[in-house]
Amino acid sequence: MSAGHDGCGSGGCGCGRHPTAAVPASVNGISLLAEGERLAEDALRKRAWSELLRQEAARQGLLPPHVDDEAPALSAGDQQVIEAMLERLVPVPPPTDEECRRYYDSRKSQFAQGAQVHARHILFAVTPAVDVHKLVIRAEQALLELTRKDAPPGRFAQLARELSNCPTGAQGGDLGWFGPHECADELANEFFHQKNPLRGIGLRPRLVHSRYGFHIVEVLGRRQGRQASFGEVRDRIAMQLAQQSRSRALHQYMQLLAGRATVLGVELAAADSPLVQ
Repeated sequence: MSAGHDGCGSGGCGCGRHPTAAVPASVNGISLLAEGERLAEDALRKRAWSELLRQEAARQGLLPPHVDDEAPALSAGDQQVIEAMLERLVPVPPPTDEECRRYYDSRKSQFAQGAQVHARHILFAVTPAVDVHKLVIRAEQALLELTRKDAPPGRFAQLARELSNCPTGAQGGDLGWFGPHECADELANEFFHQKNPLRGIGLRPRLVHSRYGFHIVEVLGRRQGRQASFGEVRDRIAMQLAQQSRSRALHQYMQLLAGRATVLGVELAAADSPLVQ
């Protein structure tokens, strides 16, 4: 290789190129990191949102101007000032009775008190090292075997002991009786909350996907519980709808602030929860 040549000569190779320096994270010229400090992406994004809010409060004269070139930590008093500013600038009207009633009518199954199912499962856990495609194939093979008419009565429990990545596998996968608040949200949605949730007793005809992986599920029993009236849950629904509306309004307001600012070294468009730290 001749002197002064900086690479191997391949057009697609970057071995001779100097690495591009990372852009320092800042908001309107105020650095988000102290010298030598590192933060995970989510934590850095939250700090950027907090600095945006601090600067807006200072612009409105609610907080004193900051003379340093590094973002200050927010005190409890600062946070109270910012929260009061957001309450004033991002008002959220309370939901109407009609809105609450529509929510209730479309999700009545969510308000069944005492509803429970008795189920067992075989969990095929998704882990960082697992080949998900092969895992799904193995789970579907086991489900197909169990749905055959000639499947032995004890085969589910046997496969649970052999294949399940859940400790309940030692008990044949038995989960016992549980309600919608005692299981993963995905399972609760399948068995309790959908407009047409999985009803009846018996083996589910498809895999159920949750944050933990893929489940083969069999329902052994059901307790329907009592349907709560609209009047009993109206306040709870109103609070939930108000929280959803406020979250959307805050997100829109913060995106507006970000669009007006010069933000470097951190991606704010992907954030979905711009809240004060």
